[in-house]
Parts: sequence; structure tokens; C-alpha cells
Amino acid sequence: MIDPTAWVTAVPEGDHVSISIAGEIDLSNAEQVEEEITSAIPNHCTSASVDLTDVTYVDSVGMRIFFNLVAQLRTAQIELKVIAPPTSPARRIVDISGLNAVVTVEPV
Repeated sequence: MIDPTAWVTAVPEGDHVSISIAGEIDLSNAEQVEEEITSAIPNHCTSASVDLTDVTYVDSVGMRIFFNLVAQLRTAQIELKVIAPPTSPARRIVDISGLNAVVTVEPV
């Protein structure tokens, strides 16, 4: 069960899965959040998106989730897109961490 400070929702759409995360991702729940995300992406997918619009806080442990996810999905040849609006708290850490250099982040 995920710490109640974060919620992960996955919606499969054919060969694509859309994942939305809300709340805070930090040391207390990062492992559970990562497990929820990775288990939501089946091997037959060709693409996945992770929407961080409703994420209010992400620490460095939380960011590790996304760097690991990029590596795992590249190995599986699954395209990943991260959605983080320019004014969102998550976008700031996405840009500072350099995640935007290794994965498509929208909107630009």
C-alpha cells in the first residue's frame, strides 16, 4: 500500500499506459510509488506517459524513480513521456535534475 501522501493511477489504452501521480514523493513512499509505476507498465506496451501535474513535492529519492524508469523502459524499447506543466512544483525538480535531458517532457 502506498503512503497516503502519494496516489498512483494507471489507465491502459491499447499499447499505451497513462500514469498519473498526485501528492508528495519522498523517502517515506518512493519505493511503493516506484513499485506501483513499474507494475502498471506491461511488457507489451509500446509507450507510457507519467503525469506529474498533481505532484506537489519530489525529493532526490523520488527523482531516482524516474531515472530508473527511463533506463528500464529504454531496455524494453518502451517510449516514455513525462508530463509536467512549466509552473508545477514537479517541473522545477525535473528541470534541475536533468531528467528533461534524458526523456521527453511536455509541455515544452
